[in-house]
Amino acid sequence: MADIKVPELGESITEATISKWLVTEGSTVNQGDLLLELETDKVNLEISAEQDGVLSEIRKQEGDNVSVGEIVGVIGASSGAPASAAPAAAPEAPKAAEAPAASPAAKAPAASAAESDSASLAASPAARKLARERGIDLSQVKSQDPIGRVYSDDVKSHGTQAAQPASAPAAAKSGGAGQAAQQAVPGKPVERKRMSRRRQTIANRLVEAQHTAAMLTTFNEVDMTAILDVRKRRKQAFLDKHDVGLGFMSFFTKAVVGALKKFPHLNAEIDGDDIVVKQFYDIGIAVSAKEGLVVPVVREADRLSFADIEKQIGDLAGKARANTLALSDLQGGTFTITNGGVFGSLLSTPILNAPQVGILGMHKIQIRPVAIDAERMENRPMMYIALSYDHRIVDGSEAVRFLVTVKELLEDPESLLLEG
Repeated sequence: MADIKVPELGESITEATISKWLVTEGSTVNQGDLLLELETDKVNLEISAEQDGVLSEIRKQEGDNVSVGEIVGVIGASSGAPASAAPAAAPEAPKAAEAPAASPAAKAPAASAAESDSASLAASPAARKLARERGIDLSQVKSQDPIGRVYSDDVKSHGTQAAQPASAPAAAKSGGAGQAAQQAVPGKPVERKRMSRRRQTIANRLVEAQHTAAMLTTFNEVDMTAILDVRKRRKQAFLDKHDVGLGFMSFFTKAVVGALKKFPHLNAEIDGDDIVVKQFYDIGIAVSAKEGLVVPVVREADRLSFADIEKQIGDLAGKARANTLALSDLQGGTFTITNGGVFGSLLSTPILNAPQVGILGMHKIQIRPVAIDAERMENRPMMYIALSYDHRIVDGSEAVRFLVTVKELLEDPESLLLEG
């Protein structure tokens, strides 16, 4: 017999949420088989079986929060029926106790109280939390589980079935805006779903960044003509030689590194009363994944070629979308680049990725008329760029000159070979 325990999750991470069980109770498993997936604040982790046997017990269900070292299940000996039969036999006692429920009405109050206690004790932590939030009595929730355990989905289903009678007192008690809105439009369909652990972390970090940093944003625009010309002339040769496409991110990464060398306070962080200026350039590249935005880091970007940068970004983006990023891929960035232009954003204000003090926002390339001189106008491919910065250690003039430097380097791509 072997316990399935939550492994060490990485620096400063002590808790996770069970995202998905990949096998069912009673299933035969072999050493190395994937058993379940854990969601942490930053990445998802898969737990494998450490021995052959039968998954004889699942102690923690999907949606439950678990701590490092906690036992979430048990693998028993692979003797077949006994290992999987034991959990199935357990429900017999409650079933026997249910028999008197059909007896005279005088016994109904006692049975109801017993059911209330049983439902409360047999509910998952996530179900109890959700029930408290919604003001739902667990004794009234109908379980779909064969042994009577109440899960989050049961509470959600109950909330949908009893939406009208339950929502009014709950809204009155909490005064929440969302519940008040539901009360204002009775009978209208709504969907309520729990935020994932990662989404909660993203939300908390973004709010924290706005509350703790003196964040300002400055804007400029870049004429992308020269970069587009280089890509048009060199794209196929670059692909043939390096087996990776020549995108925009390598140009922007090199331009950011060049500007950071001139304005080092944008490559720093605040530690108490100290300013920690980093003399290395690990650039975070924001990537949109299914569970939310993640920022994997391109290490020592100042020492990488254009091809190396494109390969690293491609690899990290692929891992982000496949949910296979390691914690080491996300830690220690010194500055971040985010590209809202891939979604069509023309202009936006990026939020700092704390404890970093600078983030560059790229946007959509749009053909716009530009004055070449006093007499000539031309249509040019233009991109707005935005720099959000922490005004506690970065002065406005410094931020503006940083962004102008990025603009100048991008409009003269050959300079990136010297400055970046």
